[in-house]
Amino acid sequence: MTDQVYVGVDLGGTTIKVGLCDPQGKLLQTYEGPTGTEHGADVVLENIAQYVRKLVSESPYTWEQVAGIGAGIAGFMDIPEGFVKLSPNLGWRNVPVKKILEEKLGKTVKIDNDANVAALGEAWSGAGAGIPNVVCYTLGTGVGGGIIINGRIYQGYSGMAGELGHMIVVPDLEAIDCGCGKKGCLETVSSATGIIRMAKEAVERGEHTSLALVENIMAKDVFDAAKTGDEVSLRIINRAAMYIGKSMAAVSVVINPQRYIVGGGVSKAGDILFDAIRKYYEDSTQETAKEGVDIVPAVLGNDAGVVGAAGLNLHG
Repeated sequence: MTDQVYVGVDLGGTTIKVGLCDPQGKLLQTYEGPTGTEHGADVVLENIAQYVRKLVSESPYTWEQVAGIGAGIAGFMDIPEGFVKLSPNLGWRNVPVKKILEEKLGKTVKIDNDANVAALGEAWSGAGAGIPNVVCYTLGTGVGGGIIINGRIYQGYSGMAGELGHMIVVPDLEAIDCGCGKKGCLETVSSATGIIRMAKEAVERGEHTSLALVENIMAKDVFDAAKTGDEVSLRIINRAAMYIGKSMAAVSVVINPQRYIVGGGVSKAGDILFDAIRKYYEDSTQETAKEGVDIVPAVLGNDAGVVGAAGLNLHG
């Protein structure tokens, strides 16, 4: 049994997941409980403290063996100071998470945004284990990302590094407004939301597609239809994959990672998506920049966030 363990907190809008990891990133034990967002930040932070203590008390490890605690939170933050500046999902503004949790738990606490910690989890003990330079894409409701350089999260000057979903990749004549306030972001075409939007627009235009028979179109419906040869669905997936591949080509000549890891719900589409991403990446990337580079699916699933948060005290 290891001498030291690390606690990770994955703070979601409805559920808090906490986990215990060893120094190699192996997830040893987890616990989940309700967030309590409606009761305000003080209650949420007290819930975190209680869940962490419960997790450790029910494990084979002592409180003294806990070497650090990390938390992944959706939102904008001052990472060195441990402040959440704004988290729309939680309804938080200027919450000193690090200070409050350190007072409650008596342990060193580090925080980062949820996409960064998921990337760190995959890089530490998931699909990027043993590879020091990786870039992670999370394709879900939006498009998130994380950059790992020399085994550590790269946050940039103001913490905005890794916001891959807000790379402007769509030409002006095809661009639509993004939730960030700009037009033509990757998120508008390659997220589940973007795929659903393109599918609904095709149906509304009267295009010949089996999606017209689906009452409430989800991204999975588009992928399922594509696998049966539905031409409209194939075109939508091809467009989403094209912009992901082209964005990776841009990243490759700036950061030059050895591996791209793609996770999130949309990534579960499998080869029909990954084959197209790889094709556009190969076609768009400078020869030297793509040599030896691969694009693989994430493997940790819903555990990536809690594992990465635990790793903040080692690799953050």
